[in-house]
Amino acid sequence: MKNILVLCTGNSCRSQMAHGYLNSFVGNKAKIYSAGIETHGVNPKAIAIMNEDGIDISHHTSNNVDEYKNIDFDFVITVCDNAKENCPYFPSNAKKLHFNFPDPAKATGTEKEIMKEFERVRDMIKGYCENFVKDHL
Repeated sequence: MKNILVLCTGNSCRSQMAHGYLNSFVGNKAKIYSAGIETHGVNPKAIAIMNEDGIDISHHTSNNVDEYKNIDFDFVITVCDNAKENCPYFPSNAKKLHFNFPDPAKATGTEKEIMKEFERVRDMIKGYCENFVKDHL
């Protein structure tokens, strides 16, 4: 079984969404972890937008990457430039992948406009995760 870490700045939106989709897509081929270089708590809007697509991440917790330093990861996926630049060294042969998704938590406007941005980013992450599973698992 593969160990996959999704890493972001605060482990509140993008990494949580990717964690949810990867869990949904991998079956028993991998164990998915997500973490941040900081912890900001799981964003309620991320929970809501994932629920709209049938993925429940309400039970997820916001974890610091240091909690997983003893796990031998096969893949480390950074989902924002800040995490990529500040990603700690993992003493493993983990393959590192990166995609800089926009941060939906920084969206401004009406509630409807903000949720539209969460939906847009969610759909980008979903496509990325589908392709990751197809290409790597």
